[in-house]
Amino acid sequence: MKDKIMNFPLIRFIINLRICQWAANNPVLSRFCNYEVISYLVCGVLTTIVSYVSYFLVRIFSGVLISQCISWVLAVAFAYVSNKIFVFLSDDWSVSVLKKELVPFISCRIFSFFVDTAFMEITVSLLFWNEPAMKLLSNVFVLLINYIGSKLLVFKKRS
Repeated sequence: MKDKIMNFPLIRFIINLRICQWAANNPVLSRFCNYEVISYLVCGVLTTIVSYVSYFLVRIFSGVLISQCISWVLAVAFAYVSNKIFVFLSDDWSVSVLKKELVPFISCRIFSFFVDTAFMEITVSLLFWNEPAMKLLSNVFVLLINYIGSKLLVFKKRS
């Protein structure tokens, strides 16, 4: 599966970028130019698109909080499936494994939801900063929080 994914044109393009080639020669940065990080970033960008588009579609008819909640549910569902399949290469869909993965996955996502929501409420509702820009910045923070949680708590290798 990993070999097939590594041959996707988008993944090949990212790996061949000059910055990735430069980072691969740097002892510190080379740790971040690997399959897991690159595929997580691609899935993270796709999840961000799901979150961003669904947020603003719902925002046409509703307020910030309702839009935030609906976009969160859609993004979490998308993120779980894409991370399980493409990033952490977990192919066990048994009920016992789903229980072990879903509880910490959703717990991490609930934590990042509150970070995301607090950030949006403070920057948009209280400070009146640029809403689209704040939503993108918030998604960067959420991406980092969720990767760390997924890596350490959810899809860790079980012995």
